[in-house]
Amino acid sequence: MEKKESPKKASPKIDINTHPKISGLSHRLFGVIKLILGISLLPFVYSATVAFYNELGILEKTVTNYFFGGIICFLMIYLFIYEPIIIYNKGQKILEAVFRFFTPLVKVAPYLLPIYTIILFLIYLLYSLVSKSNVSIKYFVLLFGFSMGLHLVFSARSLRLRQSDFLKANYIFGFSLIYIINLALLSLCFSFIFDKFSLVNFFNNSFQMAKNIFYAAFKQLFLS
Repeated sequence: MEKKESPKKASPKIDINTHPKISGLSHRLFGVIKLILGISLLPFVYSATVAFYNELGILEKTVTNYFFGGIICFLMIYLFIYEPIIIYNKGQKILEAVFRFFTPLVKVAPYLLPIYTIILFLIYLLYSLVSKSNVSIKYFVLLFGFSMGLHLVFSARSLRLRQSDFLKANYIFGFSLIYIINLALLSLCFSFIFDKFSLVNFFNNSFQMAKNIFYAAFKQLFLS
């Protein structure tokens, strides 16, 4: 009698997404890449801050005082009176509803976009069509500072609580990106409100300062 050949067992395929060692290695490698990108964004964080402050300094001192007063007002409430996390969460839900048809942005838009600052800017545009008075500008600027402080503080807090990577790479990269985008959006709003505030100068000065920092670091490491 002929012996029936037993069917050859197919060798198991290794799925790199489910294999624990490969998955862990790729996760750590991706974390290192994010850490490098996050550190690379830090010069832009500094340059964007300085460029924004310089443009803000061109405006009337009252405007500058009201903007920083809004930030300080939020911090005082946050640290000593009440944490308005419910306001931040409602803002996130608004953005999730707006971008629900565009899946890639549903998760990142609530962090990237300062919804209350955007709403305040739209309200100001409508108000400026009705009233030509400049008296109320300082109160809008106060609210801009308050809303921006709220968004940045709670975005940083949410990112810090969500990320568990040992290098904190996601937090460094994520918050740096959020901070830069928020300053750029705020500069865009101010360029529409104030004639002296230049969005072009903000970007040019930010890029130039970051470029000088990178060049100085490169020169110190490789040319000295």
